Amino acid sequence: MEVEAGAGEPVHGSDNPSLGPQDSTTSVLELTVDEVIEDYVGSFGVAQILHILLASLAWIFDAQITLVTIFTDAQPKAWRCKVPGGAGDGCAGDGSGPVCGLKPGTWEWIGGSSSSIIAEWDLVCDRKFLAAVPASLFFIGSFLGSAAYGRLADAWLGRKRTIMVACVLTSATTILTSFSPNVWVYAFLRLANGLVRSGIGICCLVLSTESVGRKWRGQVGQYGFFFFTAGFLSLPAMAYPTRSNWRNLYRIVAALPLLYSVFLLPLVSESPRWLQVKGRSDEALAVLMHLARLNGKVLPQNLYLSNPSRNTTHEGTRDGVGAAEVKPNRSESIWRVKWAAWRMVLLMLAGFGIGFVYYGIQLNVENLSFNIYLSVGLNALMEIPAVFLGSLLLAFTNRRLLFSQTAIAAGLSCLLCIIFSRHHRAPHDNIKHGGIGTAGNWAQLVIEGISFMACSIAFDVLYIYCVELFPTNVRNFAVSMLRQALMLGASVAPLLVAVGRMSPSLSFLVFGVLSIFSGCLSLWLPETRNAPLYETLKQQQEEEKLGRSSGLELGK
Repeated sequence: MEVEAGAGEPVHGSDNPSLGPQDSTTSVLELTVDEVIEDYVGSFGVAQILHILLASLAWIFDAQITLVTIFTDAQPKAWRCKVPGGAGDGCAGDGSGPVCGLKPGTWEWIGGSSSSIIAEWDLVCDRKFLAAVPASLFFIGSFLGSAAYGRLADAWLGRKRTIMVACVLTSATTILTSFSPNVWVYAFLRLANGLVRSGIGICCLVLSTESVGRKWRGQVGQYGFFFFTAGFLSLPAMAYPTRSNWRNLYRIVAALPLLYSVFLLPLVSESPRWLQVKGRSDEALAVLMHLARLNGKVLPQNLYLSNPSRNTTHEGTRDGVGAAEVKPNRSESIWRVKWAAWRMVLLMLAGFGIGFVYYGIQLNVENLSFNIYLSVGLNALMEIPAVFLGSLLLAFTNRRLLFSQTAIAAGLSCLLCIIFSRHHRAPHDNIKHGGIGTAGNWAQLVIEGISFMACSIAFDVLYIYCVELFPTNVRNFAVSMLRQALMLGASVAPLLVAVGRMSPSLSFLVFGVLSIFSGCLSLWLPETRNAPLYETLKQQQEEEKLGRSSGLELGK
């Protein structure tokens, strides 16, 4: 769209050397951010690669903080009598059976009392469910924090500054957790930890996907999850040297987000889409010019960024023609628009089930008959093909179909794990010594790994799907609501893991049913592959209505 400039009036951005030569005419080229990225900046170039790399590094710390309890809250596998052969003291057994009938002080955990919170605070027997409380509260904190961070990122701080706040607060609460004197203080600090870290993943995902062209959004979202996988994979390597003191593991993971926020995050650009929606056109154009310059491109000198909102007011001009100060309508809400609310409810219901299964499978590794470090490492390795396979499939597969199929496949695999689950582990199993189990246990681990890989693909695709289902002015809020549902499901998972110590087959049954249910729910959502990213709810409603009236499905 071109708008004629008045005589003698300067063209917006004419003094910037990153803009191309001025046209002989005085017209203004008015384009949306999406059009500028597609036509002039480049859908995916060096600038976006660097931007995504720097923004996505925070996923590493998010994974470490989230999954650290796999090691810090794990039950030690074996115990021993303090006096060998001390049956007269009430201590008898081979170290692999229950300790509930033993006299206090006659036995000890192999590995020391500070190897985990269970060993240090004696969270066994009638206190065993207390061990699940900190992990559950962490996810409840993430549930509560997601809505707050979504609102902060959309309405006030933006994506970049929200990541900064989340990283600094995460580092502070994590180091405090390492000084917990008892399980109640520890549980409260894990709640606070979950509350403040919940903004990291949300904003990293949105910030990364809002800088690329539409055909690359799915792949870029998957690349971010690769960094989450890297954080997951790094945990066994960090936990093994600190296995004698769980507090040291917290101190290590606390330092990393602080270092990132000080040295690397300042190099990340704010989302030009968010800046434009907030009426900060000059800053949005500056970011686009920076991206274009790194890609070896030059923007037209007469370029002006248009705001698609129909409900805006203009006060005066700035930098000449078309540079009006835009005040976006902030009354738009997902819950006030019927179609948007229906999508959000379906996504949250699906997210609850996937969050329950995704985090539950990871926390449930202690109920497998394997060395915990090996089990966690193998699960983390399964995320790598999940990321690459998900990226490949997103390039040519519909989001709705891909999510549904992978969620159902994960559920069916969980149900198969029931066949290899044993209610009572035999004394001769080498769990006591941290061994790797029998052939049947290997079969269970392989099927469990396949289930986790399928669930990981579904988990990642659900985030990309959510980004594409909602416009810019509510996108971060929508992702935060999905995050809330995922965290609510995850908050229940530790309780099932505690039950799984007595009945592993029950945990796999619940995982399977919920995953299949979540996959079926997505069939009521529209397809979004290759659909544009809209800026406002009103614009999206009008464009989608126009597409339907023309006989086209969203995304086709």
